[in-house]
Amino acid sequence: MSNFEFLKENRIFHSFSEAACEAERGIGLDTVTCSILCRRALELGVKWLYANDNDLKVPYQSNLSALVHDITFKNIVDEKLLKQIEYIIKLGNYAVHNNKKIAREEAVLALRYLYNFMSWIAYCYSDYFEEKEFDEEILPHHCILYHSLPQPVTSFEQLGKNDEKIEEVRRKNKTQRDELTKKREHKKEIYHFEAKGISEEETRKRYIDVELKLAGWEFKEDIREELTLSGMPNNTKTGKADYVLFGKNALPLAVIEAKRTSIDPRVGRTQAKLYADCLEQQYHQRPVIYYTNGFEIYMWDDVDYPPRKVSGFYTQDELQRLINRRKNKKNLEHIFVDDKITDREYQLEAIKRVCDAFEEGHRKALLVMATGTGKTRTAISIVDVLTRERMGKKCAIFSRQKGFSKTSQKQFYKTIARHVFL
Repeated sequence: MSNFEFLKENRIFHSFSEAACEAERGIGLDTVTCSILCRRALELGVKWLYANDNDLKVPYQSNLSALVHDITFKNIVDEKLLKQIEYIIKLGNYAVHNNKKIAREEAVLALRYLYNFMSWIAYCYSDYFEEKEFDEEILPHHCILYHSLPQPVTSFEQLGKNDEKIEEVRRKNKTQRDELTKKREHKKEIYHFEAKGISEEETRKRYIDVELKLAGWEFKEDIREELTLSGMPNNTKTGKADYVLFGKNALPLAVIEAKRTSIDPRVGRTQAKLYADCLEQQYHQRPVIYYTNGFEIYMWDDVDYPPRKVSGFYTQDELQRLINRRKNKKNLEHIFVDDKITDREYQLEAIKRVCDAFEEGHRKALLVMATGTGKTRTAISIVDVLTRERMGKKCAIFSRQKGFSKTSQKQFYKTIARHVFL
């Protein structure tokens, strides 16, 4: 008995129906296997969509991440379902790249979200669809006979190496693709499909926990949840920070304020700043500030930079480097520019303007310079200044010009590097 039995009732879903059932059976083996197989079944389902719907255009790259973030895919899939798809991908990535335990609740949630995605496919492309609730009670709780993964999986490319190319499938099934596209478009006019999930509070926690694990954070080691802080401006003078991330020296590196999934995370900005104030008063080190609703994450190093939206949390080493840079970086008001690299007046002015922008807290700068005015040399001088003033650790410059071969470019950069670093 399986939650995904409905997929086997329609022959057009044969390319991914068994993979979904295997993912469900996999939880009887272990949660890591289940998480990997959920992502695998999702990948097969997404590839099936691209092969069978005319409105989906295969992007330049055909890996799962590129497929689900393509604009044509986002145009036909419900936003709530997209968030659930992202959870399956991230948990699967964590499972295959880390030899760490995954809680059963996390694996069950991945199965629930996989069920929602497969149900949506059946709703859109089947002649008949019966809506049913995901039944957690029928999931296996013990080790069962299992043969899908005879050896450890080191990458999802390994699992998908024998998959038929999407373009090849599309060439074979034009008639079926036209019919299925019309079915989905008709269902869209009477759309009443709902991607059901768990409670809002648990959803938020699951998403944040996975993001933290992907960044290498260890719960109960360098993460403190619901940490009580004193010095808050309220009647009790106390508050509870949702998450505090600590460094190897037991000093706080970041504080995370978690809001409800239905609320804009920026609502938590002021609250997070107050928690950072309390932590700074107690530990004499100001942490980086995060506020999130599980779906969106904002990062704010309020000592130097304004808030910005980010794709995930920094690792422990990255946050420590950010904290250290506050003490080590130098003022960019008075800089030395090596005239062996750049010596023209307008180049010096450009370098100074960029440094002024960084000194004011900007994270980006754009220089527009005409051909032959020394754009590459100006960029390398900026790298030289920022490296010496300890504003950055790694820098990269990319340049391509007509009549300037790759060999010549390589020799040119080697010459410039000798001036900068030797």
